[in-house]
Amino acid sequence: MEEREREELFSKRIRAGKRTYFFDVKSTRSSDYYITITESRRYQKEEGFAYEKHKMFLYKEDFDKFLDGLQEAVNHVKHELLPDVDFSQFNRDEEEDGGFGSDLKWD
Repeated sequence: MEEREREELFSKRIRAGKRTYFFDVKSTRSSDYYITITESRRYQKEEGFAYEKHKMFLYKEDFDKFLDGLQEAVNHVKHELLPDVDFSQFNRDEEEDGGFGSDLKWD
């Protein structure tokens, strides 16, 4: 199946070690909007580095359900599974992490 790229209206890149996450807002021909979330992972290959990408599409009718589910999963890990971990230790400067920590709130 051939994937047709649509107009990109917004893009946010989050660097996280060997992984980079991309949040891209795109439009359809009928002026509808959706988000693609891409994980790009760098790995060692014989002749240097290669990248493995995974992409998912998030449609407007699922935005709230997706955010609710993500928030619930993150809260479960933070408060039930790892309550003694200080997650602020993983925060980096905005320049270093692309501003991810400043835009989204997990608590």
